[in-house]
Amino acid sequence: MEFAQAVTRRHMTRNFTGRGPDPEVVDALLEGALRAPSAGNTQGRAFVVLEGPGQTDRYWTATTDEEWRARSRRYAGLSRAPVIVLPFADPEAYVARYEESDKRRADEEPVEWVVPFWLVDAAFATMTVLLGACDRGIGASFLGNFRGEGRLREALGVPAHFRWLGAVLLGEAAEPDPPSSSAGRPRRTIADSVHRGHW
Repeated sequence: MEFAQAVTRRHMTRNFTGRGPDPEVVDALLEGALRAPSAGNTQGRAFVVLEGPGQTDRYWTATTDEEWRARSRRYAGLSRAPVIVLPFADPEAYVARYEESDKRRADEEPVEWVVPFWLVDAAFATMTVLLGACDRGIGASFLGNFRGEGRLREALGVPAHFRWLGAVLLGEAAEPDPPSSSAGRPRRTIADSVHRGHW
């Protein structure tokens, strides 16, 4: 698949059959993610991969509750995703990297993290997984981090200073794969979004 096709065809799968990609394919997606841009070549992102219901259930248990699962119209289809990739970002790695001589400010003042590079880099890596999955014909979805970060970190043994970005669900898409309620929103055009030379 051409890159432009992966960009335009990529969508969030919300219903999975339960059949997963080969482990080698998951590894290839993660290897691609590790090639995503990284500020200062810090590479302060890490992934926890959960495979099969025995492992993926730890994600759902930590981040949802029974009431949410009962009322969610999408939970049944989402919960069949056989692989969940959890991207984490390491803020401490970036703070340390930007204290090194080639990145230290000339005035020796510490960096003010107006934009937290660790989250940007983890997001770059996550998008690389999503595009790679589309390229390979694998259903994929990104679920944001709304609750349960502490419980999830504890359940998986993730060091306390790592920040969780969200979850990438991977697997074979099932039919029907209902679109998001947001899918009907009009797509912004270049004219709406791009300002050349000034706003």
